[in-house]
Amino acid sequence: MLDIEVIEDPAAAEASLDPIRTRILQELAEPASATQLSTKVGLPRQKVNYHLKALERHGLVELVEERRKGNVTERVLRATAASYLISPVALASVAPDPRRFSDRFSAFWLLALAARTVQEMGKLIAGAAAAKKKLASFAIDGEITFRSAADRAAFAEELGVAVTRLVDKYHDGGADATASGARKHRLVVVLHPALKENMQHSPEKEQDND
Repeated sequence: MLDIEVIEDPAAAEASLDPIRTRILQELAEPASATQLSTKVGLPRQKVNYHLKALERHGLVELVEERRKGNVTERVLRATAASYLISPVALASVAPDPRRFSDRFSAFWLLALAARTVQEMGKLIAGAAAAKKKLASFAIDGEITFRSAADRAAFAEELGVAVTRLVDKYHDGGADATASGARKHRLVVVLHPALKENMQHSPEKEQDND
């Protein structure tokens, strides 16, 4: 079972968004049969089987074992991942394209970069899993409080300079870089306001008054 599976197929994405199937995927973090699931989700076994077949058809659940009980064979399944994330590939015709934006202060460009990250990491994770290899990646997540918009702007400027300096130091742009075994990596650095506590479950937009 993967920690996170990125869904690229539109039909699989649609199947995963059904509330009942989402609940079934949640319950299938641990292997279970249709009979066991029917008790947990409050549905007849036949209806649970219907949803399980749809999820299995789209590769979201997998068979763990088959148990013989008299004349009946009980199938035990589990989710293919602990969590799922829908890739922008599932909405390819309307997915955001970072090339449409070039303003580093644009929130839309940040979202486009995040979407591309999900898309690319999904493919990389799937490839690494198929090859049974580890995927080399690195991320930093933290929070910083600025006294003013001026401090925030100064921080962003210094961060940009520092990152550029590191890129210039370590980037191998030689013509023979690929031949020597070097591999290109994607670098994305983002900074955005943290959600206020009362907005965690609120649909209202947060406004920046700075």
